[in-house]
Amino acid sequence: MTGRRTALLLVGVLAVYLVLVGWRGVLLVRTGDAVAVALGLAVLVLPVIAAVVVAREVRFGVATQRMARELEAAGGLPVDDLPRRPSGRVVRGAADATFAGRRAEVEAAPEDWRAWYRLAVAYDDAGDRRRAREAMRHAARLHGSRPA
Repeated sequence: MTGRRTALLLVGVLAVYLVLVGWRGVLLVRTGDAVAVALGLAVLVLPVIAAVVVAREVRFGVATQRMARELEAAGGLPVDDLPRRPSGRVVRGAADATFAGRRAEVEAAPEDWRAWYRLAVAYDDAGDRRRAREAMRHAARLHGSRPA
């Protein structure tokens, strides 16, 4: 199963779950009991928060995929040729060396979304997922994809 199909399946399952949770919230509100109504309202907020979070992540994934396709078509997609450990993780020294070059590329062209995309990949290779996502979101903003 492809990543896209898996994501769609999981979003669908989550949607069903959120509807069921929302319905339980409605049932609690309908009881009229003050405590149950308060609990029901709190339960109704959860599906809204979850839907916002999921929508944001889906937009992020779509924007990232769009940029990857564009970079690949232009021949600018970073090549995954770093040496790896038996576990599959990138050798830290190689990731650090690549990262330095990507960082210099961003410093030379801070408004180039392609440079930020490649920096995000370098962060990910170095194991810094938080900064990788930040850099990818910045690349998407520069690209015009606007991933929330």
